[in-house]
Formats: sequence, C-alpha cells, structure tokens
Amino acid sequence: MKETAIKVSKVSRRSFAKGSALSLASMWLQPKMNASRLPQADHQPWRFINPLIGASTNAKLGEGKTFPGPATPFGMVQPGPDTITGGDQAPGYSYDHTTIEGFSFLRMSGVGWYGDFGNLLVMPTTGQMKLDSGRVDHPGEGWRSAFSHSREVVEANYYAVTLDDYGIRAEVTAAPRSGMLRFSFPRTETARIQLDLARRIGGTSTRQYVKVVGERAIEGWMRCPAIGGGWGNGEGQVGYTVHFHLEFSEALTEYGVWKIDVPNETFPVAKGLVTDYFTSEAYRELVKHGEVLNGCKEMEANHIGFFAEFPRHNPDKPILVKVGISFVSMEGARENLAREIPAWNFEEVRDKGRALWDDALNSIQIEGASEVDRRIFTTALYHVMIDPRDMSDLSGEYVGADGAVHKSAGYTPRTIFSGWDVFRGAFPLLTLMNATLVNDEINSLITLAETSGKGYLERWEIMNAYSGCMDGDPATSVILDAYTKGIRGFDIEKAYAYCRQTAAGEDGTTNRPQNSFYMKHSYVPDQVSWTLDNYYYDWCVSKLATALGKTEDAKLFGQRSTQYKSIYDPYVDSMRAKAAKGDWIPWKGKTEFGQGCTESNPGQQTWFVPHDVHGLIELMGGKEVFARKLEEFFEKTPESFGWNAYYNHSNEPVHHIPYLFVYAGKPWLTQKWVRRILANAYHDDVNGICGNDDVGQMSAWYILGALGFYPVCPGDGIYALSSPLFPKATLNLDKHYYKGATFTITARNHSSKNCYIKSARLNGEPLHRAWIRHSEIAAGGLLEYVMSSEPNLSWGTSDQDLPPSSSHSA
Repeated sequence: MKETAIKVSKVSRRSFAKGSALSLASMWLQPKMNASRLPQADHQPWRFINPLIGASTNAKLGEGKTFPGPATPFGMVQPGPDTITGGDQAPGYSYDHTTIEGFSFLRMSGVGWYGDFGNLLVMPTTGQMKLDSGRVDHPGEGWRSAFSHSREVVEANYYAVTLDDYGIRAEVTAAPRSGMLRFSFPRTETARIQLDLARRIGGTSTRQYVKVVGERAIEGWMRCPAIGGGWGNGEGQVGYTVHFHLEFSEALTEYGVWKIDVPNETFPVAKGLVTDYFTSEAYRELVKHGEVLNGCKEMEANHIGFFAEFPRHNPDKPILVKVGISFVSMEGARENLAREIPAWNFEEVRDKGRALWDDALNSIQIEGASEVDRRIFTTALYHVMIDPRDMSDLSGEYVGADGAVHKSAGYTPRTIFSGWDVFRGAFPLLTLMNATLVNDEINSLITLAETSGKGYLERWEIMNAYSGCMDGDPATSVILDAYTKGIRGFDIEKAYAYCRQTAAGEDGTTNRPQNSFYMKHSYVPDQVSWTLDNYYYDWCVSKLATALGKTEDAKLFGQRSTQYKSIYDPYVDSMRAKAAKGDWIPWKGKTEFGQGCTESNPGQQTWFVPHDVHGLIELMGGKEVFARKLEEFFEKTPESFGWNAYYNHSNEPVHHIPYLFVYAGKPWLTQKWVRRILANAYHDDVNGICGNDDVGQMSAWYILGALGFYPVCPGDGIYALSSPLFPKATLNLDKHYYKGATFTITARNHSSKNCYIKSARLNGEPLHRAWIRHSEIAAGGLLEYVMSSEPNLSWGTSDQDLPPSSSHSA
C-alpha cells in the first residue's frame, strides 16, 4: 500500500488546543470562509475520516453503533439519516437496514441500552401524504423510503443519499448547534417536507408545540421525559426539552399540522413497551384516524407533525431547510441558527465544519501510515471528539440539574459522560489533546452533584440524569488523573468532597449499592465487578486525599483499596464473589459470564487491580506464573478479538490487560498482542469496530495502541509502552497546560513484521524501561525506537526497569 503522511494543516491549532466551546464558537463565527481559503487536499486530515466505520447495530457487522451523519468536534447537533425507531438502536441508523424514515438532528454515538435524542425528524416526500413513517415489514404503509448504499455518500460533515421511493436526493451538513438539509426533488406536482415532532430514537416525545413565525419559518419544542422512553427505554431517567427554529428556503404557502390522538394515559414507554406499541395494530388504527389541519399555524398536543408543500416545484432548484437547536428556549435556537448559519450556502456550512475537524485532528499527526491505517486512525480520533458534547447555547445559557436556566461561567457545560467506559483510555487521551475539555467535564460533574442535590458524582451522565448505568465511581478516576497531571481548572476541595461522598456515603447517597455493607466488610455481596471497582476508586480517593493533606482519609481509603486479596480464591485461581454471610457463591468456572461480573466473567475480571499490579502478580504466583497465565488467556482468544470468554476486546473491562506483561517483565508480549489487536479488531469498513464504540473508548484504545502507550492505572501518571504502529507520530500538546509544545515518537526499521522493540532512546538518552511517565511526555521531546522482527528478551525485563508501584508513581 502506498505510504502517505499527515501534514500540519494550514488551519492553525490556535484555538482548538484550548479546548473550550467558546473557542469552537469563535472559529465557527469567523468571517465568511470559502473553498479558496481552505487548506489544500494534502493538508486536510478530514478527508481520511470514514464515518461508516462502526456504523452498524448488527452484531454480525461489528455492532460499533456509530453514526454516518455529519457532526462538528464536541458539537451539540448531529443531523443525519435514521433507519429505525425503538429498540437497542442508539444511533438511529444501521448499515444493514434498507429503508430511511427521515433525518433527525440529535443522536448518541457508539452506545447500547437503547438510545436517546433522534428529535425533529425531517422527511421529504411526494405523492399522497402519509402521517407516519410506517413499519419496516409493511412496504408502502408509511413515508419511509428504500435506499441503496451505492447512492450514499458519507464524508466528514456531509451525508447524501437518494430516497428511491421518491427519486429525491437528500444532503445533510452540520454546524455546532444547527444543521442544514438540501433536498433535490424530481419533477412532481407537489414537493413536500414533513416534520415528525413526536419521534425519539428510543421512544417518543410526550408533548410537542409548533408555530409558524414568518413567511418561511416555524419554531417549537418537543418535551421528552423518561416516561417517553429514551435512554434505557426510560430506565435511564433522562428528561429534556428540545427547542428548534426552522427556516425553509422557499416561502410557506401550503402547510399545516397533522395530529394523532395518542391518549395521555396510554404512553406505553412507562411500561417498557415503546417498540411494541408503535408497531401495534392499535397504534396503526390511531394513525388511520389522524387529523390533517391544513393552514394550521399553531398547535400543542401529544403526537403531532408539521408539513409544508411546494406545488409545481422547479426540479432544478433544491429546497433547503436549516434548523437551530437549543435545550433552553426557542429564542436560544433562533439565535444559534442566526449566528451559525445566517445564509443559504450549503457548501460554506459543510466546509467550515471540515475546517474545524482539520484543526481538531491535527492534535496528533502521523507519518508513514498506509491509506487504510490512516483512515482507521483518523476516524478513531474523530469518534473520540464527538462527546462529551456542549449542551449550552451561544449565549452561554444551559439547563441545569435543578431544571433552572443557568449561564456558564469559566467553563463549557457538557453532557454524555460514559464514565464506566471512558475513564480507561478516552479521558487520559483527552488530557493530552484537550485539557480544557477535561476541565469542562469535571466542572460539569461537580455542578451536577451540586445542583441536583444528590451530592455525589454520577457514573453515566446524560442531560443531567443520574442514569445509574454500569457500575463504579469513574468520575473519581477522571478527577484524580487530571489533578495528577496538573489539570486543575476546578474547585479541588469541592471535587474531593464529592469524590469522598461518592465512595463513602450511605446507601442512597452514593453510586455504590449496599455501601454500608461494603464499608463494614470491604466487599459487595455477590459481586466481583463492583467490589474490584470499589477498591480501585478507593485508591483514587486515597491518592487525592494524600495530595490534599487529608491523612486520615488517605489511610482509610488506602487500606480498603488493598482488600482485593480477600476475594481471590486460590482453589479456583480467580477472583470470586462472596455472599453476604462470607461464603463463596457457587462456582461455574472462569469463563462463565455473570457470577457477579458486569458484562464479563471471573477470568476477565481477575486482572482488574490496576492500582496494585505488582500485588496481583504476587497473589497469582509471581512474575513467571502470572505471565504464563496471561499468555494462555490470550492464546485462547479468537483471532477477531470479538465477543468471547477470554480477551474480549469488544468490551472495556479487558482493555488494560495486554499491557500487564510490562509489569511482569515481558514487554515483548505486550508488543506482540497489542499489534495483533490493532490489526484484527479494527478495520476500514462498517465492521471496523469489534464492539460498541462506547462514546469513543474503543476508538481511544486504537489511538493509544497505535501511538504505543496506554494508562493501565489512570491517576498514577504512568503509561506502559508497546510498539508504535507508525514510523512517526507527533502529539501537539496543549500549551496552556504543558510547557513542551510537542512530543514525537519515531520507529526506525518500522514494518508490519518488525513489531518488537529492539532498543529505545528518550531525548537522546538510552531508555531501558518499557514505561514512561506523563511528566516526560508533558515536558515535550523525542522518543525513538529501533524495531526488529525478533523480540528483545532483555529490554525492560530487569526488576529496576519495571513500572513502579502506583503509590510511588509521578
């Protein structure tokens, strides 16, 4: 494959390195940009983004659950195609589907457990008007249309497709808080655009409002409480209101509202039956009896839509729709649109979004990558930069956990914190690329704990909701990791108070189930995952307490963090759950999922003692025995690394495990297995992510693996080293936090066969250890490798070259 290089974009990193939404907004709101001012093609990393990587909810296609539609870095809005409503279909689109039901303006990326958003579904149609998208298995029942991937174009900040049932070409692009659609109709008596105001990816909005506010404009809102479904089919307790301001490029002459009388008391989602209800015959009967109110200028009800018709439309003149979105107010949506997309220039919006991606992606530059590897790497970086997204208007206003409107001060409020996933690799990566965004998220979590009145840190936040998804106290890890690295743009005393309450609060005032039992007995009954997670997060609290001079807390939580040895059963050679009375729960074997393990099995969870790997090594029989068991674990893993009972790369609990060989004095095995995972678990196609991307964690693992380092224990300032995937990579560090402008990694004799490190030098001095401190990266400099096809069995193997104990790291 032809070797290529990513070069520095002519679009300066002047503002994105600061990481704030204010910077993003100021970049977007620059004077008019045209194609002649954009960087040349060789300097445009956006061209190597492939949004189709992972864009499937079908397990046979990898189940990455990403979306192919447009987005801007960490922006509020992600307009794009929707192929399905309801079920575990978080992005609203899956590559294996054959019909499109419309184009909505908000969505989640890479997650399971149903989805949320998918609001304001826009669909162009012709012919007889229908009042619902219809069921997939009932062709012609609704307005949905067949489509072909052969007529689908998927690029950075641009999506286009032909709706075969109508012969309409649809195009989509995005700004941070707004989006634009362009519809090219065939010659027809009536070109129509329909807006489904009730639709929600994982459910339905329960109340909607729309009003015609000008010759070409409408605005309104959709109320989306938890009883309407959404995240976790309502179990995630997510509630929000989406406000919109929408403008047509053509004057409104024939328009109206349709209404379907879904009774208030029958909202099915409260019973967990959203998909069943909206595909039921009872609902179909309501659709058949729906009312069409021609000329209606204003309506509030519980299941409505709006339509605009353009008779005798000129097929040579596309109809454009532009929409501003706000979670605060219609006024906010109106201002967001007016400032971000004041004109009707579709290409300008598309190209400004691409310029934002060029600026963001140049936080890391790679050289010598094949075109395929370059697309995989660039797209992974792209997926990491979708969340946590800005939830505030350009005015700075946002809705807090108390339901009141607040104005941001000193940080950008953010939402979608997939803590259980992203504390492992995604946020440690962001500390290097975008430290201010990390500050934003920490401030957002602190404010959430305060304004919600709960007083503890949520582990999986979306739209101010304490969704309770997954387990552990990941916010504590993110806070410690940032603080350890000198990222301290938040109130550390307040942050520590919430970390402590999260860990030690009584049941009901903490993330932890049965916390009173845990505090007394140092384990969670019937749980391996919760118990091991608690030990690590207790270590995090202890490290923060030490840094802040809180010696009693440091001792309390530090001692508790060592109790993992109490749930290791030497007779089964594994961590094992204990019942409340202290006896072991029944044993089904290491590879049997469940047994107190979250989305994993005991054989996988046993390796999770990141804060005391050396202690775990000793517990399991010493370095040689530990390494042998670890290698057996990998040798039994299928080549795809997809869902399996051993190294299950599809899910996060195992992501640190390949790097444990470094701690056992066998770093060449880390080099071997990381290279295999990079090659076999990631691809440049729709099945390119072997499991849910989980808000960028799967993608972050690829980036860190390709660079050649990974944080086994976020918060200790140590990265274990593996062999880099490219001959050269340069990290442009955030100058506001790190004095070193860049950190460069080179690999001499690089090739796919030469995956082993023969020798290394750091800033010209020999490096004999297979790990590096964060402070060494932050200082800037050069890490040089010489690669070989044979492992160097003496490099990084001596006791003095092993990573230090976490309690002594820096």
